[in-house]
Amino acid sequence: MLRQASSHEDDNTAPISGKTKIFAVVGDPVAQVRAPELMNNLFAAGSFDAVMIPVHVAARDLGQTMNALKSWKNLHGILVTIPHKFAACEQADTLSEMAMLAGCANAFRREPDGTWFAENFDGQGFVEGLAANGFDVTNRRVMIVGAGGAGASIAAALSRAPVKSIVISDIDPDRSAGLARRLKISGCDVTSEALETIQDNVELAINATPLGLSPTDPLPFDPKNLGPECLVADVIMKPAETKLLMAASALGLAIHGGAPMLDAQIELYRKFFGVPVSAAGDPEGAVLP
Repeated sequence: MLRQASSHEDDNTAPISGKTKIFAVVGDPVAQVRAPELMNNLFAAGSFDAVMIPVHVAARDLGQTMNALKSWKNLHGILVTIPHKFAACEQADTLSEMAMLAGCANAFRREPDGTWFAENFDGQGFVEGLAANGFDVTNRRVMIVGAGGAGASIAAALSRAPVKSIVISDIDPDRSAGLARRLKISGCDVTSEALETIQDNVELAINATPLGLSPTDPLPFDPKNLGPECLVADVIMKPAETKLLMAASALGLAIHGGAPMLDAQIELYRKFFGVPVSAAGDPEGAVLP
């Protein structure tokens, strides 16, 4: 249930007031973002006087906008989505270990001293989403296609899981090679390779590219080249079943969609921002559709 500026006698939603804490989600575009709905439901479930608003910001305006948002004394947190996760790191006073490892961030929190701390929950959300569906990543051989914000975050989290090995492929080989070098510190076997050279022995194949948002997009990789025991995962949330997942399912491969990645992050955001647990004692059950 979303917060409202006014209330009626039959409405149990507290009105927005001068004391309401403000949170923002910044992206380009933001029309597809589920965070405002889920976070506002989370605030209501925990009787937390706060509201999250979407902020549509082009890349050229990100620095100016982030500085303006951070100057709001009643702004307590910011979520960051595509395509700003890498550039947003420059706006933090302090980065978490995971944000430094991935090189990008998706959550900012105002600290008691007024500084801004940045964290990255995308990768952890992905790993926990897989676990919720019964897939344990420990000691698995993984292929990640896409080394952008989502791919870098997932690779960083998987390297600490730890998985057995990670092969990263991207249309920009320098970007995937740079990510592989950065993740060496984790001790995981991480390499960057052209997609054509990846073998069929991977146990988890992940699409971390935008390919699949449109029905006319080509496949990010051909699931026919994967072994029969491989799980095919996609970070795209809409559509829930992408062309890649449909192709993999038709081959008899197990599949995993993008929604669990965000769903698992809601509880991480709750703790990060200090939102009370709902009266039901189950924040995830209280807010997820």
